[in-house]
Amino acid sequence: MSSYWENKNVSITGGKGFLGRHLIKLLTKKKPKKISVVDHKDYDLVDHNAVIRMYKDQKPDIVFHLAATVGGIGVNQKNPGKFFYENAIMNLQVIHNAYLNNINKIISIGTVSVYPKNSPIPFLESNIWNGYPEETNAPYGIAKRIMHTHSLSYRKQYDFNSIMLILTNLYGPNDNFKKDTSHVIAALIRRFYEAKKNKEKIVTVWGNGDSTRDFCYIEDIAKGITLAAENYNESEPINLASGSEIKIKEIANIIKKQINYDGEIVWDESMPAGPNRRNVSIELARQKINFNPVISLEDGIKKTIDWYVDSKKFDK
Repeated sequence: MSSYWENKNVSITGGKGFLGRHLIKLLTKKKPKKISVVDHKDYDLVDHNAVIRMYKDQKPDIVFHLAATVGGIGVNQKNPGKFFYENAIMNLQVIHNAYLNNINKIISIGTVSVYPKNSPIPFLESNIWNGYPEETNAPYGIAKRIMHTHSLSYRKQYDFNSIMLILTNLYGPNDNFKKDTSHVIAALIRRFYEAKKNKEKIVTVWGNGDSTRDFCYIEDIAKGITLAAENYNESEPINLASGSEIKIKEIANIIKKQINYDGEIVWDESMPAGPNRRNVSIELARQKINFNPVISLEDGIKKTIDWYVDSKKFDK
């Protein structure tokens, strides 16, 4: 058991979300003095006064900043202003007030959307600034780039221990399965499951299926975040990912097979599919924090499908 967490108060923004729940489960085993959840209904982090009150109420030593306004391609395209403003202002206020309150360390969660549209493969942390992000979620990605700049500048000027982790596409139990805001794997699981249940002969998927993504199981990511909290205190962000890419059509066929759906997949190329490739290097994470994801994609998808079916999470 790491002594790092002994007598430490930990606050987790977005602690009731998908990643937050898994992180809390893991941190509980490490036995910090206290874990406090920063819930949106109690602390709207877009409101500066709420951020000030959160730090006053919870008095954290360590802050995990997970909270974000997020969603899939469709909702990103409908709400570019909202996604930019809410994420940018949230990140600025949470980090700035962490500094003002002399917090020991803040671990902020970034996104693979920070990378340029035509970033060389694999994505390396040193390439973040070499171009504009992919247009479908650029406002969200730019807001996270601002968070990175904030972290860097406060470390340089104030020696404030702020780090940023760049997360790939996450999936797993407790994921968001809502129709309008879910991401790739959760959305496809729901679509195939409901098509089978309703005896539908066709499942339509956006794009042509040739785009690639790096998917990493949620428990592996949560472990990586705690490793970084314990062991990493440098300016350069770190990628947390599986380290391999897979085509969306392969993902669709894995889910189709595991759900035993016998209909047809139709690709709608008139709809946006996001960036062509996402292949994320995890060499820096391996070197700096000994990060090694262990859950295979097929095993992780099976665990996610089992959870979805058993819990009957049919969000409207």
